[in-house]
Amino acid sequence: MFPIVARQDLSTDTRVLKIAAPEIAAKAQAGQFFILRTDEHGERIPLTFADWDAAAGTVSTVFQMVGKTTRQLGELKVGDVVQDMIGPLGWPSEVEKYGIVVCVGGGIGIAPIYAITRAMHQAGNRTIGIIGARTKDLLFWEDEMRQACDELIVCTDDGSYARKALVTEPLRELLETAPKTGPIQRVVTVGPAIMMKFVARTTAPFQVKTIVSLNSIMVDGTGMCGSCRVEVGGRTQFVCVDGPEFDGHQVDWDLMMARQRIYLEEEKVSLERFLAAQAA
Repeated sequence: MFPIVARQDLSTDTRVLKIAAPEIAAKAQAGQFFILRTDEHGERIPLTFADWDAAAGTVSTVFQMVGKTTRQLGELKVGDVVQDMIGPLGWPSEVEKYGIVVCVGGGIGIAPIYAITRAMHQAGNRTIGIIGARTKDLLFWEDEMRQACDELIVCTDDGSYARKALVTEPLRELLETAPKTGPIQRVVTVGPAIMMKFVARTTAPFQVKTIVSLNSIMVDGTGMCGSCRVEVGGRTQFVCVDGPEFDGHQVDWDLMMARQRIYLEEEKVSLERFLAAQAA
């Protein structure tokens, strides 16, 4: 059992949970994830580390309540417990002193990009952050990102806060002006698959290495079930054991996004039954 030690509601359906998991916290690194199960009858879902504290023995994650399991998880309160947790899983981010690194986070991806940005900054890189969301209400951790960045650009799709733009717009501007500020050595991005796809498309003409963190469907987390398979550079890879980070220019994005939708009908039915049971 893993107790909830803190909960923060970032919006109506976005939660931050801090969970006591000392053995996991002791080994967590930026870019990795864990799998949890809310109760003995629940499904196993992967969640990315947003933060961790090895000394306190806690890990934090940010998620949206979009399906049955995330709704159950989001209803937990301080003192409640999660049935099972396993991690850290996946390979950690490749963190070295590259030079100028641009870290792009969209929506819930702001949480894991924060951990990566902080690690890049601590390694001596000049870190430029770009974060975006559909509206102001969905933005979070701006202050945390500022602490990890030498420069931060904030965008909203609807212009309700900061700059009205998609994250790819300031990214392209940075790439185009790079000769004045120094070459951008690496771009790292975490967010919706469609956003990461277009971040990779934006950087491709400039031949800047672009790392993406894939959020494919996952079941066992050991590479055995095959649910998380993707094609990278024409080769089948498994996000849970070969990733979650890959070269964004090599990912077959159309296949990746098609596979994300394969259980949409089952997920819809599961959520409807859960909500009906709650209302009964």
